[in-house]
Amino acid sequence: MKELIVRSISGVLYISIVIFSLFTSREWFMGLFFILAGITLNEYLRIINLKSLLAYILLAALFYFLSYEIFDWNALYLFLILCCFVCFYLMKELFRDSDIAMFGPKKYVTTVFYLIGGFVFLTLIPMHKGYFNPEAVVGVFILVWSNDSIAYLVGKNFGKKKLMERVSPKKTIEGFLGGLAGSLIAGFLIFKFFDYYPLWMWIIMALIATIFGTIGDLIESKFKRQAGVKDSGVLMPGHGGLYDRLDSIIYASPFLYAFIEISEYVS
Repeated sequence: MKELIVRSISGVLYISIVIFSLFTSREWFMGLFFILAGITLNEYLRIINLKSLLAYILLAALFYFLSYEIFDWNALYLFLILCCFVCFYLMKELFRDSDIAMFGPKKYVTTVFYLIGGFVFLTLIPMHKGYFNPEAVVGVFILVWSNDSIAYLVGKNFGKKKLMERVSPKKTIEGFLGGLAGSLIAGFLIFKFFDYYPLWMWIIMALIATIFGTIGDLIESKFKRQAGVKDSGVLMPGHGGLYDRLDSIIYASPFLYAFIEISEYVS
């Protein structure tokens, strides 16, 4: 009970800060998420045992030239393709007993195209139609939070069948299905209140957020198991570090952004 209270208070405080930044201005939003990205990057670099000033320079450069001021749309789409490719590679590695190969000599590949890329496309979601609309990214966060929260509660109370025990012993199939249901319900409610995208888009985005968000959580779990650590940090009581809290949306955001772009093109 105490763990749940601490986790809830920490989560509410974090959510409040994020939503406050979203409904002020794009500059506040970009500033906050650049700070969050920097902290998350620091936690990630510690996990993969990489000390690098270059990683922070790349974070700042990619944030500015591919998110805040897009210097070339072709470069952005190429970056998106590479990010999705690396994310699919990491997903494939979940089903292997061996360590993730990119954990070794190719650490910069995952740093740039997985972690930094996740933040870049997350901050691009509210700018999809050419102007800053916080409702779009608030909706995405609600989908991910609904999945994470309901999956945690259902898995903790009713979970029996393990989802991928050798990677994350606490995750269950029941928890995954509960999170999926929670995300789909959240998608319907978002449509009713925001009406920014049609219902079919929110439903598909709920599926993407649940499936790819769960994969992102499992990938972080495998990284931590390889590094021999329980949490990525101690910044958020009850949750661990920022990477622990943002792992789902970091992995899912390139796929969410790609879906939004494709749906706009098709329609």
